[in-house]
Amino acid sequence: MPVHTSVSSQDSPGKGAGLGLALASALAFGGSGVAAKPLIEAGLDPLHVVWLRVAGAALMMLPVAVRHRALPRRRPALLAGFGLLAVAGVQACYFAAISRIPVGVALLIEYLAPALVLGWVRFVQRRPVTRAAALGVVLAAGGLACVVEVWSGLSFDALGLVLALGAACCQVGYFILADQGSDAGEAAPDPLGVIAYGLLVGAAVLTAVARPWSMDWSVLGGSADLNGTAVPAAVLLAWIVLVATVIAYVTGVLSVRRLSPQVAGVVACLEAVIATVLAWVLLGEHLSAPQVAGGAVVLVGAFIAQSAGPGKGTREPVAAGGAETELSARGTAA
Repeated sequence: MPVHTSVSSQDSPGKGAGLGLALASALAFGGSGVAAKPLIEAGLDPLHVVWLRVAGAALMMLPVAVRHRALPRRRPALLAGFGLLAVAGVQACYFAAISRIPVGVALLIEYLAPALVLGWVRFVQRRPVTRAAALGVVLAAGGLACVVEVWSGLSFDALGLVLALGAACCQVGYFILADQGSDAGEAAPDPLGVIAYGLLVGAAVLTAVARPWSMDWSVLGGSADLNGTAVPAAVLLAWIVLVATVIAYVTGVLSVRRLSPQVAGVVACLEAVIATVLAWVLLGEHLSAPQVAGGAVVLVGAFIAQSAGPGKGTREPVAAGGAETELSARGTAA
């Protein structure tokens, strides 16, 4: 789609509603970590929390899956990939990461995904990118160095950092699969159906991996500590399932339908800011000044990298500026 078409579409009457939905999605997703971490600290394994989240959301979305029961026959590979990466992979890596490092740090690392998507476009799809997009990657990497305080010898848990990077890579898979699913135009699979079956696939995979029958179910009948305040574990779980998963996915999908995927994706970067602020206020995870500044740079870099990436259906960079802004070699294969 030409860039001017997507820009004009953003001026439609639904733009305000789309931005509101995108913000609601970012807020809902951003609250998952602060609700999950107390459950993990109360004695639940991170994988068990992920399984409860995904299985509960899959149960809530089951009527949607029944409505789109022909979808698995039409796009089995898409649904399998979405379930493995966008659902099971992202959630498992992220929840495992926050059990070892602060929520804000884990989510900031995860939001290196837009920059990683740019690398996929340039080196795998061999499409040109702009200097602005490359600048976004550099800024994101520099900000990440401040977040993890590399000058202090990686004071954060190394495995936690690797898990957070794994979540970022799985999120890249989500963006790529979502882009492939939209290539069919009017024949594209219904996004809600993809989410429903993705949750079902993710729940099936996580059941085999997490083995919920070994979970300490008694934890859910007790309370968890939220920075000194006892909160019923069942309330935290209900928030994770209903708000941080079902509502987050549904509002996110509806926002993409009203906005361009690029605009919705940029707004979604606010999830990292929201999660960091919530973790600061609710969990007492105070970050140093360099870490706060680094987090801001990560978000700016992700914003630039994502908004300056090449548009769908074009071989040219999205950002204006002429041929001198292209970083790709002349004569890139078509």
